[in-house]
Amino acid sequence: MRPTPGKTYKVVVWATGGVGRYAIRTAADRPNLELVGAWVHSATKDGQDIGSLAGIESLGITATRDIDALLGGEADCIMYAAPAGPRPKEALADFCRILAAGKNIVTTSLPGLVYEKGSLSERYLEPIREACRAGDSSIYSSGIEPGFGCDLFPIALLSMSHRVYSVRGIEITNYSQYPVEFDVRELFGFGQPLDYQGGLKRPGVLKWGWGAAVTMVADALGVELDEIRETCEFLPTPRRLETACGLIEAGTVGATYARCVGVVDGQEVITIEHVDRMADDLAPEWPTGRTGGTDGIWRVIIDGEPSFDGEFEVGYHDDESASDHGLLATGMRAVNAIPWVCEAPTGIVDALHLPLTSPLGALHPQRDGVPAF
Repeated sequence: MRPTPGKTYKVVVWATGGVGRYAIRTAADRPNLELVGAWVHSATKDGQDIGSLAGIESLGITATRDIDALLGGEADCIMYAAPAGPRPKEALADFCRILAAGKNIVTTSLPGLVYEKGSLSERYLEPIREACRAGDSSIYSSGIEPGFGCDLFPIALLSMSHRVYSVRGIEITNYSQYPVEFDVRELFGFGQPLDYQGGLKRPGVLKWGWGAAVTMVADALGVELDEIRETCEFLPTPRRLETACGLIEAGTVGATYARCVGVVDGQEVITIEHVDRMADDLAPEWPTGRTGGTDGIWRVIIDGEPSFDGEFEVGYHDDESASDHGLLATGMRAVNAIPWVCEAPTGIVDALHLPLTSPLGALHPQRDGVPAF
């Protein structure tokens, strides 16, 4: 399952939005990755140079809407960055078509696919497995969360444990500069009335998104979960807020606190929590970072012997955007795994069973190369 020394892996980027643009810039910068194409949904992007679409110099490779041409080409791996949350059936069809054509996939689009247990039904998973067998291919889903911050990061800390009583992984984010309308308004419920029952409030949605990550942590501890519980709270904003997705009116949802909880022996022992705000001063009683931060923070609290309270923050410099750096980190969890996934056994692979997917070729002592921003 180790990358072949000296091998260059040919990559197609599937969609050139926020994460896709970063994937193009990174693949163009890495000596072990070679861009050979990009799929685009928009007719206006069809035929454009993919470097220009990614905001860098021309790469001499044109984007296309011709799926057959891409799948009939020489790509080893598809970096799939098209949205899947609002279109799970369409994403499943894409996955199966790509895998059956013999192309491996790394993706940030489907959180419930980070692990084979806990989120997605067998009715959804089995066609993916069948396509992998047909194409002798593999698929890997990851991101900053789930995929690292509240699952792999806690698992790494747990490797120092004698006894463990509970594990909490907490994402703490300010979504005011996040431009994805579906996620902000429909999924998280920002700007909705406080009695909104869609998105995260719908039964099964939290488990669909984060149950796999909770189960991954449980499997790392060698325990079977009795059940996975879900809770979600809303708090209003007391004033009108201007955000990347438009106005959030006073009195509507301005902060959300969602929890996906693994239960063993009647105790809530493995929890993934998302504390999301549209302004830093909202919901001051809800979790923050260790020093009070409210954006770009992933915090892990382990009650045990020893106890741990650790966190990391993305975009921590004053002139950096936590939103931009978070999107970049999300994409890199997939892009950096490409060599390992291409060498992995056929089927669905996950972070618990892959080696650490270190960013081969990423070190630039002279600060040269293709910048992400």
